[in-house]
Amino acid sequence: MTRKLFFCIASLMSVSLAVDAQTTKPFTVTGKIEKAAPGSFVYLETNSQPTRKIDSTKLDAANTFTLKGQVVDGGEVLVLNVGGGQKLALLLEGGETLNVVADGYRMDGKTGKIGNGTVTGSKNMAYYDKLMALRTDMETRVAGWNKQVAAATEKKDNKRVAQIEQEYNAAEQEVVNKVKAMLPDMGTSLVSLFALNFVNIDTDFNTYETLAKRFEKENPNSPHAKSLIGRVARIKGVMVGSAAPEITLSDTTGNAVALSSLRGKYVLVDFWASWCGPCRAENPNVVRMYNKYKDKGFTIYSVSLDKTKTEWQRAIRNDNLPWTHVSDLKFWQSAAAQQYGVQAIPATFLLDKEGKIIAKNLHGEALEQKLEEILKSGQ
Repeated sequence: MTRKLFFCIASLMSVSLAVDAQTTKPFTVTGKIEKAAPGSFVYLETNSQPTRKIDSTKLDAANTFTLKGQVVDGGEVLVLNVGGGQKLALLLEGGETLNVVADGYRMDGKTGKIGNGTVTGSKNMAYYDKLMALRTDMETRVAGWNKQVAAATEKKDNKRVAQIEQEYNAAEQEVVNKVKAMLPDMGTSLVSLFALNFVNIDTDFNTYETLAKRFEKENPNSPHAKSLIGRVARIKGVMVGSAAPEITLSDTTGNAVALSSLRGKYVLVDFWASWCGPCRAENPNVVRMYNKYKDKGFTIYSVSLDKTKTEWQRAIRNDNLPWTHVSDLKFWQSAAAQQYGVQAIPATFLLDKEGKIIAKNLHGEALEQKLEEILKSGQ
């Protein structure tokens, strides 16, 4: 049940922003920080790693503040840092006045109470709160299930483990259904893009495509339209049944290796990285399957999202991965990862002998069953 929670994510709970537009719109943020000492500051920051401070203002004697700024056309996600480690997301499209009420701390050191903060004043923030409530509730339930799985595993109660997995799958689908039900009213607002983080593009591609078409029709000047439409087009190009887009990247010795050079074999295109714990945990399974099927017309083309050649090569050596490895060492900006719409790793694409995608994101037993099915004839 828990393995589907364990992936390395490119931008968890974020909105991908294309900021080509140069026009801006004003916004205002007012608020009160309950526990802050008078004279403290609040900071407006970028939603990026590392964060960058955009503006700041000093709290008055009543612990209130006002910030004014400009946001690019199409909107941005910014972060309000109110001290004590407490940070609040602001979904801004311009023209709004948001009001913040916050405790001013992430957790009270004396009582252990978690800090609370609310942001009101826009449709974006109202729906953001609903989405975050769904996420928090699901995280709480998953924590409980994980404890139950650990206890059931210790007792070798496989029936209970399977039952918990069914409960998890049903709850996950319930969350997805609730989010999808909200999307029509969200329209082409910024929060609709945030909501897509709850929906798997592989299993709910139509949801993405419908929103992309709506942006195209109702809000064509939004930079998000270009970003979303581009992603939908890329995913459409790597759906099961499509010809796998060509990849040509350098191997560990610096020689360019094209994916198409492996035609005539069944190929697993495996996106991974040395820094990705779930990828490294999956590697022994992949090695076992490679050794089992390599003489039956199967091979692997691994694309690393590493940043340094040293770490990449060390992981290949330590995990004993004897197949083809390529990378442009550009982390999540990897051209191949973007072309294949990869936003979480490990991610896999299984190709037939002609280079057509026949399955996606198979791991462990599911991958082995598929390989057994297609290679049983030895052809």
